[in-house]
Amino acid sequence: MIKLLVLDVDGTMTDGGVYYDATGNELKKFAIKDGAGIVAARAVGVQVMICTGRECEAVRRRAADLHIDYVFQNVKDKAAFLRDFMAEHGLSREEVAYCGDDWNDLPAMALCGFVACPADAASAVAARADFVGTKKGGEGAVREAIAQFLRREGRLEEAMAKGFGIHAKGENPV
Repeated sequence: MIKLLVLDVDGTMTDGGVYYDATGNELKKFAIKDGAGIVAARAVGVQVMICTGRECEAVRRRAADLHIDYVFQNVKDKAAFLRDFMAEHGLSREEVAYCGDDWNDLPAMALCGFVACPADAASAVAARADFVGTKKGGEGAVREAIAQFLRREGRLEEAMAKGFGIHAKGENPV
């Protein structure tokens, strides 16, 4: 059963673009649907981690809005970082899911029991993934990944009920 979901940001939670306003602030577009997936996952006890190689205030803000459990930015070696985190928290491979989109995610993905990626992920990432979504990064790919592993574990209906009060027994709620 998945206990921790690790999320890349650029190209996974966002469309991968880097936007700057006139004063030099970095802006990112996040999908509200991904936020709903994160709320549902957290409702059934899945902890969520952002692990990204860049640093941006917008990421901190989005993580705070969604009450994401762990936010780690400027992580240059995601695999080494995740390996240490998993050991420190007693997490096995089967208890960790990863959603990422690019080459720098591949080593960390190898540590995880469930790997997902957006539809527009690098081909090497898609080849490694257990689930390739139909949505692009920043357009609901994270929610698709969450729905997939919760469905596989038989927890999707519970997540929707606890997270949103939706009782969709027997229906495809996603």
